[in-house]
Amino acid sequence: MNGDWLLRGRDGRLSVYWSADDAVLCRAERVPGGPWDGPRQVGGEQSVQTGFAVGRGADGYAHLVAWRPTVSGESGLVHSTHFRPLLAPLDWMPIGHPNKKGERTGTPAVAVDAEGRAYLFVRNRGKGVHTINQKERGGWNGWHDLKGSRVDEELVAVTGESGLVEVYATNPTGILSWRQQEPGARPVAADPLPVRIEPGTLSALPTSKEHTTLFFADPEGMLYAWRPGGEPTALVAAVGPGPVSTARCVLDGHDCTLLAQRSASGRVAFAAYPTEQESAGLWWTESGPQLPTGTRVALAEDAGGRVVAASVTPDGVLRLARQKDEPGLALAAWQENL
Repeated sequence: MNGDWLLRGRDGRLSVYWSADDAVLCRAERVPGGPWDGPRQVGGEQSVQTGFAVGRGADGYAHLVAWRPTVSGESGLVHSTHFRPLLAPLDWMPIGHPNKKGERTGTPAVAVDAEGRAYLFVRNRGKGVHTINQKERGGWNGWHDLKGSRVDEELVAVTGESGLVEVYATNPTGILSWRQQEPGARPVAADPLPVRIEPGTLSALPTSKEHTTLFFADPEGMLYAWRPGGEPTALVAAVGPGPVSTARCVLDGHDCTLLAQRSASGRVAFAAYPTEQESAGLWWTESGPQLPTGTRVALAEDAGGRVVAASVTPDGVLRLARQKDEPGLALAAWQENL
């Protein structure tokens, strides 16, 4: 999964998305804060390959992108929209291939602009980045080559508080980035950040109208925060592999950035600090049961403004912990088999 897979719909219900065999599955709350319905398959009965992307627009709609096998040895990208958590997502619709045809080239990433248009980004055959976006009145514009070289498998796409789309990639020399300059425009390349980074550890969070904060780990496991135009700030040692999950929340009246990651012990670890004030420091606190390798962790706010943490194991077991109505980040007991 690439992107925020725990989402709150426009009706206040939470939904989750995950991969299972040759399908993408989803579940949703029957009522905000209540029990959950059973799993359903995204996109109808069509089979898709492992590794999908999900993004949420300001309208609350979820956009999903995955690779689907076409003819022998070739694949194409497909897109589905999920308008409301308890409705069935639309069938997968073909988008194409960044190189017109060929095998899968990388895990896609998707962001949705302020007008509700999905922007898809994916590594191409030459290990650069291609993009394609929805038209204002339906359909898709043509593919566009953003360039880049030796790009790693996973990209990170995000919509800033300004409503403009940004995409980030890593390669052996550091972090590459492309950003929209105005609504509807193609993202353009910004100056790269030369930095030592462990591939597969990049994540992004809009932290103000001016800035998106990126989080990444170096090869030694130190976690950093970076905002374009500044220098990376060392935060704390990562407690596990892969990217941290991030969210903004209000704790004791302060705008805070919350991080979560499955730790080496198998439990979910949390850390928080005042948003864009990395110098305040942070530390990890573990919570919940031990979870198997490959478990994914996500964060969101529910309809009542409470932090919700979710984990889904490789076999599809969903667990949820919700913030208590008391000071600080106190979570109620983790619930399973919702």
